[in-house]
Amino acid sequence: MKSSRLVSILLLLQTRGRMTAAQLAEELEVSVRTVYRDVEALGAAGVPLYGDAGHSGGYRLLDGYRTRLTGLTADEAEALFLAGAPGAAAELGLGSVLAAAQLKVRAALPPELRAHADRISGRFHLDAPGWYAEGGEAPGFLSAVADAVWNNRALNIVYRRWREPTDVERRLEPYGLVLKAGRWYVVAGPGPRTFRVDQILELATSDETFARPSDFDLAAYWTAYQRDFHQRLHRGEALVRMAPGVRLARAVKADVPEDGEGWIRATVPIESVDHAHAEFLRLGSDIEVLAPSELRERIARTVAELAGIYGNADATGDD
Repeated sequence: MKSSRLVSILLLLQTRGRMTAAQLAEELEVSVRTVYRDVEALGAAGVPLYGDAGHSGGYRLLDGYRTRLTGLTADEAEALFLAGAPGAAAELGLGSVLAAAQLKVRAALPPELRAHADRISGRFHLDAPGWYAEGGEAPGFLSAVADAVWNNRALNIVYRRWREPTDVERRLEPYGLVLKAGRWYVVAGPGPRTFRVDQILELATSDETFARPSDFDLAAYWTAYQRDFHQRLHRGEALVRMAPGVRLARAVKADVPEDGEGWIRATVPIESVDHAHAEFLRLGSDIEVLAPSELRERIARTVAELAGIYGNADATGDD
């Protein structure tokens, strides 16, 4: 809607400063001609907005001009409060800051939007860690890493990785922090590369500062990193038969039922024979591995060993 787009232009210029018509059009996913019309509408409404010509020109607001949050829609107000992560903010030492910011935003909202915000806060709660993850305190060096991120300070760490040599020394230029499934990661140069904060064994903050790359986009990096991680993780494939109703999330190809009982064949990406062995055993007799032969034979040996343990009907466990 045009009214929503006008507010978006106003907030973009207020938060980012000077922007060209092309930049605004790309951000709002509209044509440059539409931006021109919207800018004229804002000017006609009395918004102190100016356009500068030339290569480095663009639109900007009069210095000191600020708008209130009355342009928020009900859905936007709900999303704003739903996006809050009090647990993560508290781990970064920003719990009170987040609470104060939300209080100020709430006070600036019109009464009807304030009711929407209160409704969403009372009905949805974000708890990022999985059920089997240990709760409790944040990683010991999280606050020091966060401080280095804020202030562009280099870090010297001792880091524990899963492969040999396990404990290594690294110099990091921390670009940003990511909270994924309750676990904190620091993305750092050179590279950049990704490190788990809870695997940092020792940390020393350097007096040396670094220049964060101007074109580095943390969200874009993390999206690409996750995609590459999954591609590297599942390098093999297994051909399996599955009973009716069995579903594997990573199945990439499934055939029509091959018999009257409804069993189907599917090709499934696997990380390794060891990992697939444990994963498929959990499905019991509802799955049959056809290939690779190494995995099929491994599961057959395990089943035979289990039959030897449980197959003796006379065994009671008593002496």
